[in-house]
Amino acid sequence: MESCISNASTKVFFLVGFSALQGPQPLLFIVFLLFYLLILAGNAVIITVVVVDHTLHKPMYFFLLNLSVLDVLFTTTTIPKMLLMFLANAKTISFQACFLQMYSFHSLTVTEALLLVVMAYDRYEAICNPLYYPAKMTTRMNIQLAASAWITALLIPVPVVTQTSHLAYGHTTRVHHCFCDHLAVVQAACLDSSADFQTFLGFSIAMTVSVVPLLLVTVSYVHIILSVLRINSKAGRVKAFSTCTSHLLVVGTYYSSITVAYVSYRADIPADVHIMSNVVFSILTPLLNPIIYTLRNKEVKSAVKKSIFQKISPLSKKFCLFG
Repeated sequence: MESCISNASTKVFFLVGFSALQGPQPLLFIVFLLFYLLILAGNAVIITVVVVDHTLHKPMYFFLLNLSVLDVLFTTTTIPKMLLMFLANAKTISFQACFLQMYSFHSLTVTEALLLVVMAYDRYEAICNPLYYPAKMTTRMNIQLAASAWITALLIPVPVVTQTSHLAYGHTTRVHHCFCDHLAVVQAACLDSSADFQTFLGFSIAMTVSVVPLLLVTVSYVHIILSVLRINSKAGRVKAFSTCTSHLLVVGTYYSSITVAYVSYRADIPADVHIMSNVVFSILTPLLNPIIYTLRNKEVKSAVKKSIFQKISPLSKKFCLFG
């Protein structure tokens, strides 16, 4: 590493990306562009049908709308820069842009964890307290729950990102990642006690904001399962629990990918594997969320089909007139 200087003099960070794949990578560009377009299209469909279809104007779908907006923002934080890297080998990023990307990536990661907790709470109220559900889960309450998740998540990374920005870096700091992940940037800083403390602090906060929401989701579903088991009819139990399957699959996808990302950092494996695990985490959940909800949720699937039919029907009539 070149001699370390004050971060005030730092001009750029150099994103190394995959060390085994240097230079333009048109194949990776096509693959990631396809993933990005699928994520945008899938979540745009969810956002559109939830806004337009009045049958989906329910708390569960209001939180799903928030999740889809989040997924679009989350992927837009990292993928466009990666596309430039793969297509034009544009690997430099300014000091300010790097820390803005770092803040956005980690705050939106926390937002997803908290939104999944809010969605689990919604299912808890719907199944365990069905008589009080309409009175409790009002529009005002829904907005307050969603806003609390967003605001809390936007505040949590501020101290860590601010402190990391005050570490000393080289004039052109090489970051061994595809984007400005906190740990990768800290590892690129001058090796001193401050950098070591930032590594420990960042990992501790990441574990906390992952484990605590997971525990809250688990507690909600323990109560839900106990409540469902008290339903006498098998059809009633299946119907009650079917409203939770999409959310459970999303929770499973999110925590599976984030576990792989955490473990890869602690394990003694090649750097490219660390990078790939984080890249998969940043793409997998936003890609699968709309697929899970359109395939597993009957109301969303019906709304999507109805929306498509309404667009196709006028076109078919026009063709009939010209035929």
